[in-house]
Amino acid sequence: MGTAGEILVVDDDARMRELIVKVLAREGYSARSLPRGQEVLQALEDEPPDLIISDIRMPEMDGLTLLQEVKRVSPETSVLMMTAFGSIDTAVQAIKAGAYDYLTKPFKMDEIIVVVRRAMEEQRLRAEVRALREEVRTKYNFSNILGKSKPMLDLFALIKKVAGSRSTVLIQGKSGTGKELVARAIHYNSPRRARPLVSVNCSAIPRDLLESELFGHIKGAFTGAIANKRGLFEEADGGSLFLDEIGELSPELQVKLLRVLQEREMRRVGDTRTISIDVRLIAASNRDLAQAVKTDLFREDLYYRLNVIPIVLPALKDRSEDIPLLVEHFLMKYAKEADPPIEGIAKDAMRLLLEYDWPGNVRELENVIERAVILGHGPQILPEDLPAHLHTQQTSGPYQFRAASPHRPTLEELERDYIATILRETRWHQMQAAHILGIDRRTLYRKIRTYGFQPT
Repeated sequence: MGTAGEILVVDDDARMRELIVKVLAREGYSARSLPRGQEVLQALEDEPPDLIISDIRMPEMDGLTLLQEVKRVSPETSVLMMTAFGSIDTAVQAIKAGAYDYLTKPFKMDEIIVVVRRAMEEQRLRAEVRALREEVRTKYNFSNILGKSKPMLDLFALIKKVAGSRSTVLIQGKSGTGKELVARAIHYNSPRRARPLVSVNCSAIPRDLLESELFGHIKGAFTGAIANKRGLFEEADGGSLFLDEIGELSPELQVKLLRVLQEREMRRVGDTRTISIDVRLIAASNRDLAQAVKTDLFREDLYYRLNVIPIVLPALKDRSEDIPLLVEHFLMKYAKEADPPIEGIAKDAMRLLLEYDWPGNVRELENVIERAVILGHGPQILPEDLPAHLHTQQTSGPYQFRAASPHRPTLEELERDYIATILRETRWHQMQAAHILGIDRRTLYRKIRTYGFQPT
């Protein structure tokens, strides 16, 4: 498409077309005119305009024929037709053939400005959607899930096979291994890519609200339900729904989810009507759901419904050869934030990264590199730019350090270890841990994700 606001006026009446061009130019549009349809087709081959304003009655090639040719050569170009009062039927034919709208002569110039503004705004929005879809397709392409180790190459091959099907996928892996990134790669490389991917973290929403979030509700279903509300399943219709941390679903919601997967229909909370849905479900969990089934924490029938295509993501410690590749990627990502610029990483610093176990996996590695880039003094990341726990390897408890130690921990590192200690002492009872820490449960949940903690 041409630049924003590029319009072509076509009319065999020289006075009419020049008047329209003059009015549009005064409104800030780039407008030009041509007298015949054949010349328009030649212009389309060079650079299609955003909008064509064409008279219907013209010699040699009438407006309807021109419209058909424009839609064949440049389907993204909008066409606005102008017609005499007695030719309304022809204008309706034009709308059916793909014209954006029509104006009946004689018309006021204010009328054409209003219609043009609306058409150009729709063109702008369509261009944004195309750009976003292309960005999403590129961003979540397989090549952007970084790795050259055998576990990652096997993962790439599996994702390619999975993407083309409509089967339910269960992604399992420890916190920070990239479960959502894999879910996005599956969706945006599938036939459903043009439809929405809706994501929800089941542990981030209070249990008493999650049912309404997933299935929606009708007005009056409960206190505070002041209007009908679509659920996430409806929002994802025709696309994919990614349920992260699905192991946190209550037994009641597990039953309802099983019914949706079996029947491919659902009910809003408080409703008696069923709604048919076409949604591909991608689920993820950092818990061992097979073990959860054995301990009656997760329904066996739902587990087998979800586990049609299992994908197990490798921990970073099991693919340490990918660490240099990931470090380079994160350095490039955060380099613009560095002052002075960071151009690389010293060998001693890389050795510390390779020797560390990375309990928080790729997310923890990214956090470490971002911190080092921002706090480093350039031009390389040095060992002293890395957090103290990478030097001590004491990730299982509070720091033990001397005042004279060159690797004294930051407040962030002290917070990390203290939260980890409290979680262990409370056996991961998050409400109790949050009470001891003096923070609310949502804040604790964010800290757990940030630091990549997981139950041991």
